[in-house]
Amino acid sequence: MILVTGAAGGPQGGTGRQVVDLLLERGEQVRAFVRTDDHRAEELRKIGAEVVVGDLREITTVRPALRGVRRAYFTYPVTAGLLDATAAFAAAAKEEGVERVVEVSQLDASPEAGTPRMRRHWLSEQVFDWAGVGAVHLRAGVFFENLAVVAAASGNRELALPLGGRDTLIPLVAAADVARVGAGLLLDPGPVDDPVCLVNGQMATIGEAADTFGIPYVDVPPEEWEARAMEIYQDEVAVEHLTHLWALFRFIGPGHHPLYGVYESIERIGGRPPMTLAEFAQSSR
Repeated sequence: MILVTGAAGGPQGGTGRQVVDLLLERGEQVRAFVRTDDHRAEELRKIGAEVVVGDLREITTVRPALRGVRRAYFTYPVTAGLLDATAAFAAAAKEEGVERVVEVSQLDASPEAGTPRMRRHWLSEQVFDWAGVGAVHLRAGVFFENLAVVAAASGNRELALPLGGRDTLIPLVAAADVARVGAGLLLDPGPVDDPVCLVNGQMATIGEAADTFGIPYVDVPPEEWEARAMEIYQDEVAVEHLTHLWALFRFIGPGHHPLYGVYESIERIGGRPPMTLAEFAQSSR
């Protein structure tokens, strides 16, 4: 039995739902953890997953969800409660003797990272490591879907972000590639050489990304972006993270961050070369 959180999916990647699909295709028993028992939960039941409903921040629902589980996939949306959810999940996984937790982190998770969310992800990684549950941290770049959400908010007329000039570099990855790497790690019976797995599929400038979507890139002032972002995401934590994230990329500009690059983990563990932004844009039309 493999437990997958974030199993209902979402508009900005939904890797949990994709991991469920990949595991079921391989004949695995999957327990899907969802927040709400809605039509998405019913779809999960129809495709063969066992569905549990609960709050990842609440130990009373996390403990029973992990009973009988030996491997688990942990992802948490960009909203409040990451460290509460991490603590509950790590404690319950340790109690149950879980042998591997594959958890979605962020590319530059570190104590000195440029966004509060990245620093929280580093703390989350530490908690999972301390729990001794065989944690593997998927440090992923910006999902293609994140850019698609911003474009969709304008009616797909422009890609408006506070990133400075068109030549600002962005590390990008398809949510599907993150999911395939996650599923591959969950199914791999052997030991993991490195608990940190970098997952990034493409480097592109923001101008190139906008061209791929077939819309103009518009550089907006940070204060204007924050107002727009609140309308799009309606979540203070998401807006805080993204505002700092875009500022970080803008500061780096056309230069090169040590973590920028395309990593072989996608093909080696996920089983195919990284999806390109052009392929993603074509499939989304």
